[in-house]
Amino acid sequence: MIKKLAKVGIYTGDQQRSLDFFTRSLGFEVRSDEPMGPGARWIEVAPPDGQSSLVLWTPPGMEGRIGTFSGMVFSCDDIQATFAALRERGVQFTQEPTDQPGGVMATFTDPDGNAYVLREGD
Repeated sequence: MIKKLAKVGIYTGDQQRSLDFFTRSLGFEVRSDEPMGPGARWIEVAPPDGQSSLVLWTPPGMEGRIGTFSGMVFSCDDIQATFAALRERGVQFTQEPTDQPGGVMATFTDPDGNAYVLREGD
């Protein structure tokens, strides 16, 4: 049976810019960074101690997905503190923390315009 989610793709127009964002702005760690053919790398990042990795790569033909809603929800213990720390690091929020039916959530974007949700709790 399925045990966990291992990897999720992030559509990116510039792998290095995405790597810098996820490591410097969000504090993720690099799990893999290997050459993958001409002009491409296989890059995986994850939150420290995270079980799932994000793959920063856009397969050919999927470029139209860059800059869309990712459908990903990242969790944190204290959304106000996390929101303030990320904003101080230059992360662009399109929605500040707001109480919603599913909990307190905020929305931010990466440099490619992909949108993510930040949610307090699990």
